[in-house]
Amino acid sequence: MSGQAFLQPEAWQQLLTLAVTSAIVMGSPGPATISVSAVGAAFGLRGSLPYTLGIVAGTIAVLLVVAGGIATLVRSMPELEAVLVAASAAYILYLAFRIATAPPLAASAERSGRPTFIGGAILAVANPKAYVAIAAVLTSAGASGSGGTKIILLAVMIVAIHVAWLCAGAAFAGLLRHPRASRIINLAFAATLVLSTALAVRG
Repeated sequence: MSGQAFLQPEAWQQLLTLAVTSAIVMGSPGPATISVSAVGAAFGLRGSLPYTLGIVAGTIAVLLVVAGGIATLVRSMPELEAVLVAASAAYILYLAFRIATAPPLAASAERSGRPTFIGGAILAVANPKAYVAIAAVLTSAGASGSGGTKIILLAVMIVAIHVAWLCAGAAFAGLLRHPRASRIINLAFAATLVLSTALAVRG
């Protein structure tokens, strides 16, 4: 979209529709979004920022891959797709274990056990739901409008969606200073993460 076309009401309506569609499809519970919320609950807002930035960076990389048509090439190679799914599942199981066994926030001052930027980026790139969801959103947007504008808008939505999930998880952080509540909430988040991953892989 450029010039006068960008100023037309139809152009803004298309962008609004794309934003709403991406919020529903890409913002729905899945391995990446649930993991961000779970990490936020287990390690607090500040301790979860590197991991969340990794998830965002990896998901934007997936967006570029899908928009560039590279994802179609990957999906045409079942062996490579299987490796990505297996890598994602393995890391998510490890992450679920870290969340389930995370100590209360008051006792988790060390940084070594916190999920990292690299871990978040790897999970996002290997997350099968990301490719399907982003492809669905781009397809639903139709052929109208500039591809660059769509990509920029979806990148902004990726940031907003994961920040929202992080804040939702971090809202539980106050409860996690109590050992019993910490254990129950962390176990619940870990189980939800594993379940959402199983559903994404099956889908």
